[in-house]
Amino acid sequence: MRLALALLLPGLLLPVGPAAAQAFATRDWNAEKCARYTALWPQALAMFGREGLGAEFLDRHAAFLASGCRARVEVCPRSVQELALADAMTIAAMNAGTASSFVPFRCS
Repeated sequence: MRLALALLLPGLLLPVGPAAAQAFATRDWNAEKCARYTALWPQALAMFGREGLGAEFLDRHAAFLASGCRARVEVCPRSVQELALADAMTIAAMNAGTASSFVPFRCS
């Protein structure tokens, strides 16, 4: 493990060249993450179905998507089905390159 980290760290510490820095600056990473996440949602609904999903859960999630995944909408899973769907979407979103903090599933 230490050897792997030692081999990876020098590459991570290299300065970013001007062309790469410009590419990162002009790319809208949040829009890309939202597009990936939005594409996953209908697939998850088809797999899990809508039984057990409340109107509030679905409406708040729709508001999150409608905002371009930018609004800080709390989509609180309350039923077993909502929690299972939220868990699956979190894992799918992470597999698609987003962080687990990107998804809107939270309860206050």
